[in-house]
Amino acid sequence: MTRDELVARIKKTAYLEGDFLLRSGRRSNYYLDKYRFETQPDILQQLGKLFAEHVTSETTRVAGAELGGVALAASTSMESGVPFVIVRNAKKDYGTGNAFEGIIERSDKVLIVEDIATTGGQVLEAAQQIVKLGASVVAIVAVIDRLEGARENIETAGFRFESLMTTVDLGIKSE
Repeated sequence: MTRDELVARIKKTAYLEGDFLLRSGRRSNYYLDKYRFETQPDILQQLGKLFAEHVTSETTRVAGAELGGVALAASTSMESGVPFVIVRNAKKDYGTGNAFEGIIERSDKVLIVEDIATTGGQVLEAAQQIVKLGASVVAIVAVIDRLEGARENIETAGFRFESLMTTVDLGIKSE
């Protein structure tokens, strides 16, 4: 699948119009439903290949925040051969009580994969959890940057940010 075909497939599969409340708290007249594209094998496989291109020789782990980042991290891990971890939104209060699932160590160099970046709030929380453990974040890469401040917020926090595509690539006009 070419990049243009992927962009068209994601838009056709996940783009919705209406009145939506975003995680950031603001309202939008469109929504990109990540679960609609992440649950399609052809799209998920292609995204794993594209994310794997961001795995460098120093990358020792791929991370994805629950729930949307899990399938992306797994797909990237399978494509790159680098193990992945799941960053929980909230530390579990049973069993091991972990904030992460999988193994993460202080020496790890982590690539975080993200679905939709609006303000970057959730992925910044994940990055900060990784840093608190003593590991480092080599980059944060999103499938789609909505161009609503995520890049600025993530880079201001000291992390490198990239996206596979933006709302401009999808032909979505800013509000």
